[in-house]
Amino acid sequence: MTTAETQPALDALLAARLRNAQPALWTNAAREVQPAAAMSALGRTISLDDTKGAAARLARFAGLLAQVFPELAATGGVVESPLLPATALQLALGMAEGQGRLFIKADHSLPVAGSIKARGGMHEVLEFAEGLALQHGLVQPGGDYRALATPQAREVLGRYQVAVGSTGNLGMSIGVVASALGFQATVHMSADAKDWKKDRLRKRGVQVVEHAGDYERAVAAGRAEAASNPLCHFVDDEQSFSLLLGYSAAALHLQKQLAEQGVAVDAEHPLIVYLPCGVGGAPAGITFGLRHVLGPHVHCFFAEPVQSPCFMVQMMADATQGVGQHPSVYDWGLTNRTEADGLAVPRASLLAAELMRPLLSGVFTVADDTLFAHLVRVLDALGERIEPSAAAGFSGPAILTGTTAGQAWLRSTGIDAVLPQATHLVWTTGGLLVPDAQYQGFVQRGRAVLAAQA
Repeated sequence: MTTAETQPALDALLAARLRNAQPALWTNAAREVQPAAAMSALGRTISLDDTKGAAARLARFAGLLAQVFPELAATGGVVESPLLPATALQLALGMAEGQGRLFIKADHSLPVAGSIKARGGMHEVLEFAEGLALQHGLVQPGGDYRALATPQAREVLGRYQVAVGSTGNLGMSIGVVASALGFQATVHMSADAKDWKKDRLRKRGVQVVEHAGDYERAVAAGRAEAASNPLCHFVDDEQSFSLLLGYSAAALHLQKQLAEQGVAVDAEHPLIVYLPCGVGGAPAGITFGLRHVLGPHVHCFFAEPVQSPCFMVQMMADATQGVGQHPSVYDWGLTNRTEADGLAVPRASLLAAELMRPLLSGVFTVADDTLFAHLVRVLDALGERIEPSAAAGFSGPAILTGTTAGQAWLRSTGIDAVLPQATHLVWTTGGLLVPDAQYQGFVQRGRAVLAAQA
């Protein structure tokens, strides 16, 4: 049978697996080979120039960041993660010989916030601070931003509030950076946020407001409260261009890292990237940057828990019902309950979805037990400590090479013919700051899963 003849059967199987909370893969037939230089979403146009602008802003603040965060002194205020070869992990992930090379973009080790959210979250807080600093004459264009560490500058910034709604990691990023710059910082956290993250924020002087509902309700509550305060800047994970562009700046650094490790990205050497996804802003920003910096031979896949596949259901609705739908995982009979707290989101960002329609290659889902098993495999093979959310992408290579839907995608793109020369890149998202007792609990659960599978 041809791919066209088998597609209805694949679609029916996908829907059944999705409803039954079983691992599934959706691929994007609407993906464009070459993205438009400038793209529009929610009424705004962005381009690679905006990504470069975000990178330049982070560079302007590097001296200040090195001053207020001792852990950044060694890098001069640059917040970046290594690109790790992971050949030792390939067999454990089910990658057979001749299926390409595996790397990890180790955002689980990002300093300050301890997760991928250090990128976008830091950028948005810095953009807000920069606007205020120029408005109040605290710095001059092209001046030394370390002036914002003075008592006078902190007094001015301290009149303003920065707020955010979060399941955990974005709140950590926003709260820690905003507090360090002198802002009043408030984080609205959903019921599934971890206690240790709340405690860490409070120790940094951040106000934590706890909500009984899920991520969506925490964001709505934070947005409503901020609207009543003219001196409050609300970081809106569902609608923020500043967050998204901060994430996208990672592509510029990765381009250099790939070149340093001799990794080509072209038709004969495709790059397949696997990104954990919550509401979608972080992976969408990175995908936007990668596709515009590295070109059409980058193929990005989002990874979500089987009970929280908000981006998959959004992309499926766009493809089958037309743009304008905004489905929830609850519509599919799913619970939105997962140990991957950073990915426990019921409804996707429409900003991220709009940008991803022509760029994203696909979305796949992963069971919680698999997340814990991958966490242990990463520890045993590489000695790296990640949290469950950060483990989602490690299922990607086996899903593409070992499932009917994945193999159909490889054939349709022609990547099956050049798979031995492909590079698989798993983007991790958090883990550096997880308390040891909690991490050991993750390991214990992961080892139990692996023992049951043996």
